[in-house]
Amino acid sequence: MSVHKVIEVMAESNKGWEDAAQNAVADASKTVKGIKSIWLKDMSADVGRNGKIKNYRINCKITFEIAKLAYFSDLVLCSCSPI
Repeated sequence: MSVHKVIEVMAESNKGWEDAAQNAVADASKTVKGIKSIWLKDMSADVGRNGKIKNYRINCKITFEIAKLAYFSDLVLCSCSPI
């Protein structure tokens, strides 16, 4: 069993939402280790005067592992005889 933590991250890109997601993971991985998944919560974009998207933004949740817990069944108990 393991313990996970979820953080919310905002990121952007001028290339697309997938690139924005990659940027979110890259930025988070600078300070967080053990990233397991990303969930895109919201997506938005800025549109320029020419009618084309100029900037893609995401709001996402990144999950990472913070600890592994051992089960009691995994422990080996020693039965010692009294002296």
